[in-house]
Amino acid sequence: MTPDNPFRFADDGPRHPNVRPKDAASLVLVRRDRDAVRVLMGERAKAHAFLPGRFVFPGGRMDVSDLRLAVATDLRPEVRAKVAAGITPTRARALALAAIRETFEETGLLVGKKASAVPNTRTDVWRRFFAEGVVPNLQPLEFIARAITPPGRPRRFDARFFMVDAEHIAAALDPKAASGELLKPLWLTLEEARAADILPITQCVLDEVEARLMPGPAAGRPTPFYIPRRGKALVKHL
Repeated sequence: MTPDNPFRFADDGPRHPNVRPKDAASLVLVRRDRDAVRVLMGERAKAHAFLPGRFVFPGGRMDVSDLRLAVATDLRPEVRAKVAAGITPTRARALALAAIRETFEETGLLVGKKASAVPNTRTDVWRRFFAEGVVPNLQPLEFIARAITPPGRPRRFDARFFMVDAEHIAAALDPKAASGELLKPLWLTLEEARAADILPITQCVLDEVEARLMPGPAAGRPTPFYIPRRGKALVKHL
């Protein structure tokens, strides 16, 4: 059931009124097993200032390296148009790359395809990604939600949520080589994910995942955009 307030936070800590949202992206990896559909989530370390102990999808802030990276593929035109609402197509592409990079950093999974030639980069994370002979593939990514962290939080993000099938994982490194931001990344059924310690906005994203996995065409489905308004959420559709 979709929560009545996607932006509810169960804490009463100090507020920070002047924090501006940073561009960020998350990737919802979906694995279709025989017994159930599963999504990849992980518990954030207790020491983190943002959402400590919560279960989240891999993701994080967009980096300047994502803007500069030259890869052969792009988002499909209809997907790019939604992601690019209010920003440039270049920035939209960079957000999709950020979702793939952050997933690699936090889980060791490389979403993309094998390639004989890889882009040049000075960024350590992307160098390690390309060292596996894999390049990002943006074509299969779906754009399923956008949400801005409400005012008053110590960290705020304008987060875009992408979804992709696990069949597009081209390689997997030892999880011990990951950043450690996510403790024990797990493939959870949708029921298990909803029962975990998640935020209401994560519940909304899980609902969107489930809706898109239902029989029937999902290509024309609008993408919900959750905007904070006086402690509640104004929901637009992209």
